[in-house]
Amino acid sequence: MPEGHSVHRIARQFNANFDGHRIAVSSPQGRFADGAALLDGHLLEETFAVGKQMFSHFEHGLWLRVHLGIYGAWDFSGEVSTTLGQTGEYSRPSGSIRVEDSRGETSLASIGAPRRTRLRMAEHEAEGELAAWPPEPVGAVRVRLLTESSCADLRGPTACEVIDEAQLERQLDKLGPDPLVDRGAKARERFVSRVLAKKTPIGILLMDQSVVAGIGNVYRAEILYRAGLDPHRPGNSLTRDEAEALWTDWCKLLKIGVEVGQMMTIDGLRGARRIAALRNREDRHWVYGRAGEPCRSCGTPVALEEMQARKLYWCPGCQH
Repeated sequence: MPEGHSVHRIARQFNANFDGHRIAVSSPQGRFADGAALLDGHLLEETFAVGKQMFSHFEHGLWLRVHLGIYGAWDFSGEVSTTLGQTGEYSRPSGSIRVEDSRGETSLASIGAPRRTRLRMAEHEAEGELAAWPPEPVGAVRVRLLTESSCADLRGPTACEVIDEAQLERQLDKLGPDPLVDRGAKARERFVSRVLAKKTPIGILLMDQSVVAGIGNVYRAEILYRAGLDPHRPGNSLTRDEAEALWTDWCKLLKIGVEVGQMMTIDGLRGARRIAALRNREDRHWVYGRAGEPCRSCGTPVALEEMQARKLYWCPGCQH
């Protein structure tokens, strides 16, 4: 399932190539035909992500909400900006919130020059050649957004719906803080207070999108390993310092993921090791996907079990 960094990158792709354009919206598959008709021909004003969900605001007050879920993915084609370091600001009915990357850039000048290509974006990103324009829909395309020069096709989402501003507020209120959206001490305190108030194991709490937005299976395993925390520890058994450290590390890893496009969770990689990590998942994680292999730090075999029907990787030697 795409985690928070992937959805932020997709939202920034929209910022680069669709926001500010009048959009032809269709549903080649047919399942979103009614929703597409509500948006077709309207100006797309802004797009932002919170956790694993993305929201696109159209000029007539309606929003497109997309949750990719396990199987969803966006295909971009045409003039596609492939350097996604841009930032911006979005407005919700209750006020405006600035979104920045770790370099503090807020200008579209940091986006690479558009070029004709096909770019698939979900948990992983892959690029290919574009033959014709506009491209023929490939597979079951739930919704297509098309400008004169750029195209976005959505397949297999868990959620794809048109909502109004009141519904947007209700969706956002369900979500925990996202470090790229909710900034500063107030967001950290929302996370810490929710963790410390629950007897639920911290390995479950980090996957609860009402506690913290954007963390999935990979980041859950890696953040807990980096903190040296047993995933079975109840949230209310953590100290305030431990809970705050989890939030701080999530802020750091999410920013890296958005900028690099990969969930890089081993710090300090340089040269050949960094190149290997960018190419291969097994070279960029401490425990995720390494069941039975020796821990990189203590040599204890990495454990694998199920926690709420999801695979949990952890080191019994380091996380105690």
